[in-house]
Amino acid sequence: MKYAITLLIPALLAAAARPDLEKARNAQDRPELEKMGHAAAAGASQKPKNVAALYESALVQSYIAEVALELRDKNQAKAAAETGIAAAQAAVALEPKKPELRRVLGTLCGLVIPANVIAGLKYGRCAQEEIQKALELDPKTALNWVSSGVGKYYLPASFGGGPDLAIKDFEKAISLDSKLAEAHMWIGLALRKSNRNTEARKAFEKALELNPQRIWIKQQLDKTPVK
Repeated sequence: MKYAITLLIPALLAAAARPDLEKARNAQDRPELEKMGHAAAAGASQKPKNVAALYESALVQSYIAEVALELRDKNQAKAAAETGIAAAQAAVALEPKKPELRRVLGTLCGLVIPANVIAGLKYGRCAQEEIQKALELDPKTALNWVSSGVGKYYLPASFGGGPDLAIKDFEKAISLDSKLAEAHMWIGLALRKSNRNTEARKAFEKALELNPQRIWIKQQLDKTPVK
């Protein structure tokens, strides 16, 4: 099935504007993320034509879904992603040429898939097409390349994906922003998948240096063999 599965890893804009959101994600603090999710959803419902409010709601839901997957709660991941998709679609309809809106929508579509593989047919194309659109609109934003690489990481090589292609996208992201912890973390995952454990550990160590509060990075480093 030639669809990119993207788990996304949100978001440079959120990290700058909402350090509280990144802090909760780093700590895998679901209660705090859920509190933020309710507040953002309420804001979006009050301002259904406000792109910023819709974007915030979609972004928070992507964080909730991401952390739910890290904690292996597929039901919450699916519910959060689908809630976020509605907000992201509304935002894209209002501002279709905003690459970050496209990226977040693609991310949310991808987040449904590992939570419910049967949904792959419905959401896989959305994930692939929206991330590609984000790259077309803005090929110089590192996070767009991370999102593209994550999709290739999960897509089998026989369908045009695989870790080698994913690594190229992550390398592109690092060339654009060497301080983006997510790029280093995901290149570590791809290297480990290719049985390049020594290199993977170095990548995780760099990611942890850049974002020492991120629990999931620590977990990935701990589970990577020394050799």
